[in-house]
Amino acid sequence: MPAYLITRPRDQKLDDLVIEDPALTLRFEAGWAILADDHGVCLAIPSGQGASIQRVDVEEPAPREE
Repeated sequence: MPAYLITRPRDQKLDDLVIEDPALTLRFEAGWAILADDHGVCLAIPSGQGASIQRVDVEEPAPREE
């Protein structure tokens, strides 16, 4: 499942955030990082904010055959 970790500079005093969703996408447009899913935009971060975005998917284990 796609997941992204958003970290912001410590001087902004904002907590780190993980966003995950099966339909999550990330795009960059006009100086913005935009995370969206099937319902629309989930989060938009301006490039000047200094945030770091890292993909941190967790692989689901494959089903075991008995």
